[in-house]
Amino acid sequence: MSGKLTFTMIKPDAVANGHTGKIIDHIIQKGFKIVAMKYTKLSEEKAGEFYAIHRDRPFFKDLVDFMTSGTIVAAILEKDNAVADFRDVIGATDPQKAAPGTIRNLYAKSIDANAMHGSDSDENALIEAGFFFNAFERF
Repeated sequence: MSGKLTFTMIKPDAVANGHTGKIIDHIIQKGFKIVAMKYTKLSEEKAGEFYAIHRDRPFFKDLVDFMTSGTIVAAILEKDNAVADFRDVIGATDPQKAAPGTIRNLYAKSIDANAMHGSDSDENALIEAGFFFNAFERF
């Protein structure tokens, strides 16, 4: 189903600030169907695994600390052209540069506490979804 699925996480800052419901509604209003969703907390080990691509970057430890600081909401979303369309919905990583009305523009505090994760490719969407959802073979 390449092209129809993407993966997202509502990050600890947005969950802690009470934005989960508004963000989920925003996603649905943009035409995405939520096909799987999980409210969970990442361990240091799991956050390190998920962000392993950044292991050698100077911000890696801060990223892991942030992602383990509270609860996250992981979800698999479905829509034609899912990855590209969802990246438009969440906006630029830096909320100061995010287009008006995007999730990061509305709910993110900073480039670090940026409210959302969105897959950057069809391939990564499948990998990331599989990381969080054991019954992924359904998709």
